[in-house]
Amino acid sequence: KRVSSLSRKAAGNRTDEQVMAANFHTVFLVMSLNHDFNVKRMERYLATAWESGGVPVVVLTKKDLCPDAEAMIQEAELYAPGVSVVAVSALTGEGMSALDPWLVPGQTVAVAGSSGVGKSTLLNALAGQEVAAVSGIRAGDDRGMHTTTHRALYRLPSGALLLDMPGIRELQLWDVADGLAETFSEIESLSATCRFTDCRHQNEPGCAVRKAITDGTLTEERLISYQKLGKEQRFIEAKQDAALRLQEKNKWKTITKQSRAGKVK
Repeated sequence: KRVSSLSRKAAGNRTDEQVMAANFHTVFLVMSLNHDFNVKRMERYLATAWESGGVPVVVLTKKDLCPDAEAMIQEAELYAPGVSVVAVSALTGEGMSALDPWLVPGQTVAVAGSSGVGKSTLLNALAGQEVAAVSGIRAGDDRGMHTTTHRALYRLPSGALLLDMPGIRELQLWDVADGLAETFSEIESLSATCRFTDCRHQNEPGCAVRKAITDGTLTEERLISYQKLGKEQRFIEAKQDAALRLQEKNKWKTITKQSRAGKVK
């Protein structure tokens, strides 16, 4: 039985679940400290990771290439409340020891992130040898190139297992209601103190969320992300319900046809 499962909606118009990884304890959400840095994408990854049953850890790579790393680290921490944020340079070794608490015997770590964020370089540094191919950075936009094309499980010298996955080009949400609540825990807490239980956090009187934005303890952008991802989650749920209704309808149509055919005989 799976103890954890990292899933997304399958590509295309189908309403199907695609499992990307399973039976891990921790998810390293890897994002590089260059043009790939995107807190909106990080929120989406966090919602999926929290829902998986594993513990998310944000790993910011390529610290040696970032002149203003501290500001970006603080921004990541702001948008990932309650989540450990670790900045590393796999090439120089800076910050790598901070990952040790999750890399112990009996623990499996899944590594997820966009193409070219340095997952393969990170893996090689953790393994102490070159076990994964590495590509360089494109000169045009400072982005890494897609390298890993399959999933692989590695045993690290520490005794931990590391599950490396191909770069995620698109991450559509799949059943992440609890994950969204964890990712936006501060908004969930504020919502519980709004005057109205169905508050939409717009112009309602007694809205604790709007008050926090006015006070500067919450950003408007954070609320917009919360509402956008929540809307996407509800849309997926509606599509799932519609697909189930159609499946049930087709099942009974088949049963009826078979029953009528039996009576004719």
